Amino acid sequence: MKRLTLITFAVLLMLCAGGCKADFAKVNPYERNLHTLEIGLTFPEAFIGTPSGGIEIQVENVDNGASYTATTDDSGTATIEVVNGLYRISTSFLIAGERFNGSEDGIKVAGEKRSVRLKLIHIKKGNIVIKEIYCGGCKKLPFEGEYQSDKYIILHNNSGSVKYLDSLCLGSLSPYNSNSTNPWVTKDPETGASVYRDFVPVIQAVLQIGGDGTTFPLGPGEDAVIAVCGAIDHSATYPLSVNLNNEDYFVCYNPLYFPNTSYHPTPGDRIREDHILNIVIKTGQANAYTLSISSPAVVIFRAKGMSVEDFLKTENAVIQVPGSSMDQVVCVPLDWVEDAVEVFDKRESTNRKRIPPVLDAGFVYQSDVYLGHTLRRKVDQEESTKEGFEVLVDTNNSSEDMYEAEVQSLKEKEQND
Repeated sequence: MKRLTLITFAVLLMLCAGGCKADFAKVNPYERNLHTLEIGLTFPEAFIGTPSGGIEIQVENVDNGASYTATTDDSGTATIEVVNGLYRISTSFLIAGERFNGSEDGIKVAGEKRSVRLKLIHIKKGNIVIKEIYCGGCKKLPFEGEYQSDKYIILHNNSGSVKYLDSLCLGSLSPYNSNSTNPWVTKDPETGASVYRDFVPVIQAVLQIGGDGTTFPLGPGEDAVIAVCGAIDHSATYPLSVNLNNEDYFVCYNPLYFPNTSYHPTPGDRIREDHILNIVIKTGQANAYTLSISSPAVVIFRAKGMSVEDFLKTENAVIQVPGSSMDQVVCVPLDWVEDAVEVFDKRESTNRKRIPPVLDAGFVYQSDVYLGHTLRRKVDQEESTKEGFEVLVDTNNSSEDMYEAEVQSLKEKEQND
């Protein structure tokens, strides 16, 4: 009897191993922990009534980096089942020739359904855009060590007419790194939506290209390089770096304000005096002007209705960083900004937006530092063929527009010449 019972039990185990296994495989282990995240779209007042079905919304779990796509129904609402966590949502789309962006950070899903409204921004294309940001440094090979005194930015005329660089300003935003505490963005207590200031907080200094208004023309599809650090041939010593000693390049160099020669050595013999940027104001204590090596937020802007110098004399143009007794920022009005790019450190899970969605609805990840990698804007091949010059993708959403490249474009160009 015992033998029969044991055989029967063994057979049941075998049946369960074969039959039950398939049933268990159908069970989602997270099913009991899934909750609905409902996302509705809110168009600007002038575009209320715009068809809103079939729009893709990107959903990213900030805690673990998992990303998903949700699509709106005819009512403009998207629903997705997610586990508890902190989420970032964003979208960028074109309807009837009009571009809309939207993004929201810090969406918390915890134990129940969560409904949010994603406020959309109507986007207008820019003329001069940020084409490339090289800030992450490289290895000192064949020597030991790492190098970051070779940072540069490239600007690009994305329009079909000549534009002038005269009086164009460059700045990076507070906080310096994307994972730092951000005192400039708060949460609406009722909706939980991010609330941005009506300015961007430019830290360290405001750098400006000189000229009389027509001194520095930039033709359609042309580039302008700004050597943020070291207008010298870095590659002569460190082959993985770049040559920034070029008569066409603009340069950040002011030994009075920034005397640190490790970052700002005497410019090379090919650098033109009129290509050295003006330091309109210095607000920080640093002895070198540089960008965050891992995650800068960069803006280019031009004053409207007054000079930058006159603006700096107005009340609250320069204010203290909340919680700091030393650092100040320049409060640059949003409508002065011609382009902006947000960079996130991919190694971090606590990245926070600094640039409002009206200027940049997304961000571009930089995976690590000292790799010689750079952050580039994508080329719109179709528009470039049609226009006859290089046209770059410009949706005011760095998640769509930018990507991390393995080689600096200046290095690539040098190798191809």
